Amino acid sequence: MTLTDPLVTVAVPSFNQGRYLEQALASLLDQNTVPVEVFVLDGGSTDQSLDVIARFEDRLTGFRSYPDDGQAAAINEGIAKGRAKYVCWLNSDDWFLPGGLSRLVAYAEAHPSAPMVYGRCLNHFDKTGLDKEVWVQPFSARQMALRCIISQPATLIRRSAWEAVEGVDPSLHMAMDYDLWWRLFKNVAPPVFLNDVVAVNRVHADTKTKTQRARHYREAIRVVRKHYGSVPLKWWIAQPYAVWYQALMAKLGR
Repeated sequence: MTLTDPLVTVAVPSFNQGRYLEQALASLLDQNTVPVEVFVLDGGSTDQSLDVIARFEDRLTGFRSYPDDGQAAAINEGIAKGRAKYVCWLNSDDWFLPGGLSRLVAYAEAHPSAPMVYGRCLNHFDKTGLDKEVWVQPFSARQMALRCIISQPATLIRRSAWEAVEGVDPSLHMAMDYDLWWRLFKNVAPPVFLNDVVAVNRVHADTKTKTQRARHYREAIRVVRKHYGSVPLKWWIAQPYAVWYQALMAKLGR
């Protein structure tokens, strides 16, 4: 495969995730039917990340490693470096399933008016090795207001739509994906759902949603209020329970 005519630009933001990065990069670069250009945006890691990047260097379109302004800014930077028709980002602890990206591309080609297509996704729990399907469903603004019904690793966005909304909001640190889905819907068109499992989200002790649960809820609630106009009761009921539960699990070492 050559990169003379890339079809998908992929930004891979990473910071001290070397133990996971190899699987993420391999899952992208082994999508043999889709020509990809992959940019790794490393925030100045001090673990084995640079060794992993070096092993893939000849297959990457670009990489850098130095402190930056956070995940969202790194994602925007990586996408801006590319030129492909479609874009996405893959966090360094997640991965695509074999053929997953090609199925997303084919679905996007079949739905040319859609700003984004998204598929189903698995949660992989590092502690147990078990997989459980993420709650993903066909798009509806009402359902989107109740919960994020789109799982970020399983998404593919048309570059024209990405540029129309100027990418992810760099002022957000926890819910930049949730905010992006709303802005694509409101400013371009509704996203389209592919009923197929295409990617995996890794659940481990160091994820931001586990270590900063309260902040995640606060940011997500602001996003809902901004785009939906009100915050469904579900958020006020679920927030204290989820924050308490995660704090308890952390205390118990689970």
